[in-house]
Order: sequence, then structure tokens, then C-alpha cells
Amino acid sequence: MSIEHLRIPAPVDLHTHLRDVGQNQKEDFYTGTRAALAGGFVLVDDKSNKQKPIFTFEDLAEEMEVARPKILCDVGFDFGSDGKNLDEFPRIKHLTNRLKVFLNETTGNLKLADPNLLRKIYPAWPEDGLILLHAENDMVPFALSVIEETRGRTHFHHISTKRDFEPIIEARKKGLPVTCGVTPHHLFLTKDDVKRLGSFGYMKPELATQEDVDFLWQNLKFIDVIESDHAPHTKEEKLSEKPPSGVPGLETMLPLMLTAVARGRLSLPRLIELISTNPQRILGIKLPESTYTIVDLAEKHKLSNDGLETKCGWTPFTGMEVQGKVKTVFIRGKKVFDNGQILVLPGFGKALKQ
Repeated sequence: MSIEHLRIPAPVDLHTHLRDVGQNQKEDFYTGTRAALAGGFVLVDDKSNKQKPIFTFEDLAEEMEVARPKILCDVGFDFGSDGKNLDEFPRIKHLTNRLKVFLNETTGNLKLADPNLLRKIYPAWPEDGLILLHAENDMVPFALSVIEETRGRTHFHHISTKRDFEPIIEARKKGLPVTCGVTPHHLFLTKDDVKRLGSFGYMKPELATQEDVDFLWQNLKFIDVIESDHAPHTKEEKLSEKPPSGVPGLETMLPLMLTAVARGRLSLPRLIELISTNPQRILGIKLPESTYTIVDLAEKHKLSNDGLETKCGWTPFTGMEVQGKVKTVFIRGKKVFDNGQILVLPGFGKALKQ
């Protein structure tokens, strides 16, 4: 291995939308996990806001059954709640320890009808479980008040603004059991980029101001994970009269973050914490030393829509110059990706039951 090559232990993406089952024109378990391997990720966590939300044991079991013969890397599966399916929690606890709850509007319109339902959800979810929140604006301090009452372990997805981040920082200082993640698109793009990107820059949370982006970088020490929020839609959907929110991100996250390392915005050890150590800790797992990714720290290239593994076939970062490239991925000692080539068959990946 050359001096420019770095071995990153087991990169994990805590936030992906693989779209299967039901929205397979956007992505499916096969193409989504191809994108994960190309992006250097050995495990991705798939969210519950599908065309048919994952609200019952049968929903979750069906999703995992569909995924098993398709996946190339390991995949975790979140359960979902509208606050009315608490009786399902004991039925699925052997399949997942993660519950996704939406307190704001997003793809799938799964926002809790009444945010106070959160006060019923927390006590009903297993104490050793994890609740993952989509919370913005007033819903952040509200959620923190519920967490203070219940002490339920919580991860806030895709923090994007100073307004949302500040109360989380204070909660962490107080010792509340909260972690949080940020996406590359909220670190590298601002609302001004929407003029250039058009609907390809629409996402939830929306792109924020340069002041917000600067605040995220300045307080990166309070961020636990970098997460892609890989949310693919077809080009045709994005160019429609009512374009959906969401952008793909699995294949661009590591090159972007390695570029940030090259520019001195964070250290390599800190990046490894954000994409490997901390995501595993939050999930309550420890992946083997034989699972890792090799990246070239020196290789400069231009991100492009061409050659992407994601079915949607585009990225908001097309044309951006980056430094750092995924070269090889090993899972459980087996070389699964090497210099642009997928080396395993569908079904190699495992479903994470944790």
C-alpha cells in the first residue's frame, strides 16, 4: 500500500433511503448497495419512509425478505411510527433496535399528526433502543424536552442550521443522551446553489445560508457522524412540475470529506470517528478488522453524473473537483470492490439485526 493510500476501518452510513419496496424506479436494494460499495461503505442503514411505511412487523419482515437476495453490502433496517402503532414495538424488537420518527414534513408525509404523540412513543420503545428523529425549527427544542423527561437515547438526523444545532449543543453539554449527524450537502452547498441547481438542489431540510454552513464547520466537534441522507429520485421526477425533495449521496460523501481533510478542515482521525467509530457506537455494533475501505488520499478527480452506480444517475456535485478516491473495499475479509468493479454477487450482504 502506497503512502497516499489509507485504510479506513468499516465506513458506515447511518442515513440512506434505498427506496425498495415500491419506488424501484428511483433505486432498489441492488443498485443502492452497489452505490454504497462504490462510495466505500460496508454498512448502510435504510429508513422506513417507503411508499408503504414500515409500521408493522409484517412490513419490516417483508422488506428484509425482499432485501436479502439483492444486497451487496450489509444493511440495517429502521422501523417507523406514526404514534399509533405502539403495540407493534414488542413484535419487532428482535429485528431492529432503531425507530425513525418524523416531526416535520418530508418525503412520504409521515410527520406525526400531533407532536405530543412523541411523549407516548419514547416510553413504549425499548430502553436499550435508539430513536432517530427528523426534527427542524421548533421541533428540535420540543424533542429535547421530551428526551429530558424520558432519557431516551436519540440521534438527530441531518442537522443543517445554527438555529437547530445550538439547542443540541446545549443538550449535549447537559449530558442528555443525544447524538447528531450532518450531511455533505449541508456542509458543501448553500441556498445560493439552488439558483444553479434548480430542482436538483431541493431537499429536506432545505439548503441553508453560508452563515449556517460556517457554524456547522466551526462546531464540527459536536457532530457525531457524517451521513449521506442518500435520497435518490429520477431526473424525470426532479424535472417535473412538482419535483420531490432529496438528493443522492452515497458515492460522493467520502470524496467530499477527504477533500475537506486535504484542505485542512478536519483531520483524518476525526474523519474516521465520523464515518466509522461513532456510527458503529451509535448502532451498538463492532465490525471486524477484516472489514475496511482503502482510499487514495492524493488522487484528484472531478465528480460526475457519468458512471454512477445509483439508479437515479445524477449528483448535485457534478463538476466539482475533489481530492481523494475510494479504491478497494473488503467485507469480512473478502474483496468486494476494486478500482470501480463490483466483485460480489447479490445476496452477499447481510441484514443487520441489531
